[in-house]
Amino acid sequence: MITRRQALGLVAAATLLPQRSFAHVAPPRSEIRESLAKRFADAGTEGTFVGYMVDEYLVIASDKDRSGEGKLPASTFKIPNSLIALETGVVEDPDKDVFPWDGVKRPIETWNKDHTLRSAIAASVVPVYQEIARRIGQERMQKYVDLFEYGNRDIGGGIDQFWLTGNLRIDPVEQVDFVDRLRRGVLPISKRSQDLVRDILPVTKVADAVIRAKTGLLGAEQGKPSLGWLVGWAEKGSAQTVFALNVDCREERHIAARMTLAQACLADIGAI
Repeated sequence: MITRRQALGLVAAATLLPQRSFAHVAPPRSEIRESLAKRFADAGTEGTFVGYMVDEYLVIASDKDRSGEGKLPASTFKIPNSLIALETGVVEDPDKDVFPWDGVKRPIETWNKDHTLRSAIAASVVPVYQEIARRIGQERMQKYVDLFEYGNRDIGGGIDQFWLTGNLRIDPVEQVDFVDRLRRGVLPISKRSQDLVRDILPVTKVADAVIRAKTGLLGAEQGKPSLGWLVGWAEKGSAQTVFALNVDCREERHIAARMTLAQACLADIGAI
């Protein structure tokens, strides 16, 4: 089977956002900017950045290869996991439904207490979201991952592990497509679930701009971080830019560099 990416001749990944994202508008223009790739090199690592400037229908990527490589989503999957939890009724209210701490002491101190959905996404509490996934169950989880056309849609590897150590893979271009559909509220689920998840996404203010985004860190539970994600969108006035970044976490400082690098890349393209 020839995939859409293959059919387009593996042109720059930045040209490959699925066209459903752009109904009623012209196909997006795209650019590869090597100056963005230099940001990662200057930080002593490798990574990729993809930004979609909504008003300009412009996709800007740091490279044409890594921007199209699928990786485990890690805790960026908390975005769809939250949507599915709300849509299925596993969570009714993101501020009132409480997930009690199981009493297991974990290295990340903020995980060792009770959480609501809002506080769990803010602190990226893996055990809470593993419990949510178990309550959703394999069948319903697969249904919604398919409905969302999320990455390779493969949830093999354990219902509470597939986004951490299992088979699920998503590339930065696909992350931008998914997040943009959430931003616009056009995912094939209720408006309420989408509104609530947009509301609970962590917010970072940068001068006169706002960034709504979720981190992800592979190996965080084992204390062996290897890959960091940051996906979301930036708002400056009426302008919005959806983005996805991933970076190899070769040193401890690269974990914090996810937001630093994202802000630098967003500033470089005039998004913030």
